[in-house]
Amino acid sequence: MGPEDDAPAPCLASSPTWREQGIAMPMPALADEEGPRVDPGLPPVVDAHVHLFPDRVFEAVWRWFDRYGWPIRYKLHTPRVLSFLLSRGVERVVALHYAHKPGMARALNAYVAEMARAEPRVIGLGTVFPGEPDAVAILEEAFALGLKGVKLHCHVQCFAPDAPALHEIYEACARAGKPLVMHSGREPSSPQYPCDPHSLCAAERVERVLKDHPTLKLCVPHLGADEFDAYARLLERYDTLWMDTTMAVGGYFPVPLPRKALEARPERILYGTDFPNIPYAWDRELRALAGLGLDEVVLAGVLGGNTLRLYDAGGC
Repeated sequence: MGPEDDAPAPCLASSPTWREQGIAMPMPALADEEGPRVDPGLPPVVDAHVHLFPDRVFEAVWRWFDRYGWPIRYKLHTPRVLSFLLSRGVERVVALHYAHKPGMARALNAYVAEMARAEPRVIGLGTVFPGEPDAVAILEEAFALGLKGVKLHCHVQCFAPDAPALHEIYEACARAGKPLVMHSGREPSSPQYPCDPHSLCAAERVERVLKDHPTLKLCVPHLGADEFDAYARLLERYDTLWMDTTMAVGGYFPVPLPRKALEARPERILYGTDFPNIPYAWDRELRALAGLGLDEVVLAGVLGGNTLRLYDAGGC
């Protein structure tokens, strides 16, 4: 979540939205205790939602969050992000980034590709700004650099999932067999975005994408917040949909645990954190997931195996 600064309750038809419940940004930091490392009794852990940016972009993102989102607990630049997580026992990380305006994607993709070359435990994804010239060429270049998928952000990049400009991107990802991670849920959102996420994002729009592009591998972060039940139903219907747990299971937002989304198709759920752009302990959601009493095989999949299979990344 969050653009560069120059630029959960079940959501049934009768359920109030986060806005209607008065859940709004900015939100406070938590002073919760962090663990020293991953519990050695857990299966291998892969964080499917880690942000890597060049220093100046990271710093701009943090300024935005400090004003409009939440206080960032870990203001770490890319090398320290990786050393922090890997030294604490996280086996692999999926590196995500996004371009908040046209003309940024090539440089950002090259940056993340270099990070992935230097550290084999990084699964690097690319990005593109929907509708920018040469969007398909930018993606093809990113895949040639070794990037394993694409990240898009409806809130930051101001597009609806079913907008016409997205079709060429979906087709390029499907053609290359590369997963697409798209923040298409309505939350977490901020009135400081240049567009209104609630006017752009809806589970039914994502269903149109799944129907129109049946071979596209799509991952929706945050368990689809705040339309948790609607996304759980999509997960049951479509074999090409995944979701990650980022910021949805640690109790930071004052809404019930979206258990239905977790249990609908557990083999399609990925553990993710949004690190380093979080306002609480790095392992808060890891401990929350480990404490849910999930079946051992299910937990191993959620914490790492499902992510490795999605990105065809082999074992830990």
